[in-house]
Amino acid sequence: MNQSQHHIIIVGGGAGGLELATRLGKTLGKKGRARITLVDCNRTHIWKPLLHEVAAGTFDAYENQIEYLAQAARNHFEFRLGRMDRLDRDSRTIYLAPTLDAQGNEIIPRREFRYDTLVMAVGSVSHDFDIEGVREHCLFLDTKQQAESFQHLLLENFMRASTHPDASQHGQLDVVIAGGGATGIELSAQLHKVSRLITAYGIDQINPADVRITIVEAADRILPGLPPRLSQATGAELEKLNIAVLTGERVIKVTGEVLYTQSGREIPAPIKVWAAGIKAPDFLAGLDGLETNRRNQLVVTQTLQSSRDENIFALGDCAACPWPEMDSEVPPRAQAAHQQAALLVKSLQRRINGKPLPTFHYRDYGSLVSLGKYSTVGNLMGNLTGSIMVEGFVARMVYLSLYKLHQFALFGFYRTMMISIANRFRATVEPEIKLH
Repeated sequence: MNQSQHHIIIVGGGAGGLELATRLGKTLGKKGRARITLVDCNRTHIWKPLLHEVAAGTFDAYENQIEYLAQAARNHFEFRLGRMDRLDRDSRTIYLAPTLDAQGNEIIPRREFRYDTLVMAVGSVSHDFDIEGVREHCLFLDTKQQAESFQHLLLENFMRASTHPDASQHGQLDVVIAGGGATGIELSAQLHKVSRLITAYGIDQINPADVRITIVEAADRILPGLPPRLSQATGAELEKLNIAVLTGERVIKVTGEVLYTQSGREIPAPIKVWAAGIKAPDFLAGLDGLETNRRNQLVVTQTLQSSRDENIFALGDCAACPWPEMDSEVPPRAQAAHQQAALLVKSLQRRINGKPLPTFHYRDYGSLVSLGKYSTVGNLMGNLTGSIMVEGFVARMVYLSLYKLHQFALFGFYRTMMISIANRFRATVEPEIKLH
């Protein structure tokens, strides 16, 4: 190991962090121009926008996850398992907490790593807004483990209802989703699909109509951050699926049995999912004096450098990046993380060469919301066309292409095509939903 090499540490192996580590490894790492290290508290990666499908059981995480160690070995970067919990900017050092097993025994001791350039890409987590009972009684979809726990609970409830006929009649299959954003809506459609598919695998004592799904949104419409006509189109599709949508209902309390809203409405359901907002991880707040906003995001300039330390960059959901064209901040979307990772590949090469850094200009290509096999709706944006409403097959193909772009960045065109072909063959012998 060449200790004189410029050391780039990337903390967080989500979509942006892993794409950045892979592309820097192929360029700077392979040529020995820099040492690239990726740090993450998990051993594997899965594209976060797919977690709602993992939760519903319509996407197998084990078949589609990426092993960080294998990805690092193939692409000339290092991977270190651990959770960052402290930063010393004076010595340019990050500290990783000890890694423990399920019984609390130490596997890996506390460690420290020095950097020349640090990139924070730790993503986001659900924001419970300190509402009573949310943390204790709601399920979250921030990690693969949480999504899999949801899927196991859902399957257990189906099994229980199939052998106790009165269970479904007493609302034991009801699901309430707090949050009418893309995650909540896409999850509701997948759950509707699962309730129809489950009978094909021998659990035919369940009437799909007994699976009641409710979305609760505090704003006056679902998808409040997107164009109104997209909200209307999505609402019409949800109505066709008999998914109840309650807008203008702010959650104020959650118990083990009931979700309460400010208007006095009480919504009983054994399964309660929280998808009502996001924030950056709490440990970023006040991290050795770095500037953060009220959502714990690191405030960065248009070069994606921290406002208080030029040696530290941030990308993705954990970065509060200016969007001058809209007089706002770049929204926390997968396309933003993808664009920022692409810019930083160029920026960090220029930084090593002592050249000025380019600035980031976010290009909004539109938004898409998938309701699984039922529909996909969205708007595509371009310099010439403006905003175009798309639905059905075209929208579905564009939606699927977003994941392909992520795979292209990680594997290249040839391997991505081989993975796609293998998945098509696998689909002919595997069930449409995960049953274990």
